[in-house]
Amino acid sequence: QVQLVESGGGLVQPGESLRLSCAASGIIFRLNVMAWYRQAPGKQLELVALITTGGSTNYADSVKGRFTISREQETNTLYLQMNRLKPEDTAVYYCTAARPPDMFWGQGTQVTVSS
Repeated sequence: QVQLVESGGGLVQPGESLRLSCAASGIIFRLNVMAWYRQAPGKQLELVALITTGGSTNYADSVKGRFTISREQETNTLYLQMNRLKPEDTAVYYCTAARPPDMFWGQGTQVTVSS
């Protein structure tokens, strides 16, 4: 049974930081492309950051220079370090694992950036 469990969300003020974690089980972690998506109220789902099996990364333009995605193979954990958060980063953040033809999603964690 595949499980992706996100944690680390919360309420922060603009300019502060958060680190999201995603604990994966039931998959061969090292063979999956891992990513973070987000969905803000009334907006479409957005790919925030992606990390390949080889460690290459890609980011949405809106988060480049502020967010860092990483993966820890030993613990099957995906991270998203989010710095200099802005109100427009407010969304539910989802962890995904992809190894074609399969793609799995976590349940999401809420991030709210507000003063």
